Amino acid sequence: MPYQVLADLVLAVHAALVVFVAGGLVLVVIGNLRGWGWVNHLWFRLLHLAAIAIVVAESWLGLNCPLTTLEIWLRTEAHATAYSGGFIEHWLQRILYYDAPPWVFATGYTLFGLLVVAAWWFFPPTRRR
Repeated sequence: MPYQVLADLVLAVHAALVVFVAGGLVLVVIGNLRGWGWVNHLWFRLLHLAAIAIVVAESWLGLNCPLTTLEIWLRTEAHATAYSGGFIEHWLQRILYYDAPPWVFATGYTLFGLLVVAAWWFFPPTRRR
């Protein structure tokens, strides 16, 4: 596969993970209010907690997301300018990448992570029976 296609695939996976992390908390809260049992399954909650924990750790340690690093490397290998391309790529990048000081991201990710932990307190996960 050409590097550009792989870079676009990495970008799409990255966007899907962002949706999972952000949407997962929304699903847990709404799902509990509506009685959806699956939102409390331990596997879902552990995966969600691990995903936000990784994001928080990366931000506090000053690390770039490995998916971002991989995408940029693939675009470089494709001899493409990073963050340019087709319609879908353009809009996914506008959603995922924005400029702000690192402390803004660390604070935002940490607060979101604390909300995920609070959801564990208010809506504890359950094991399948």
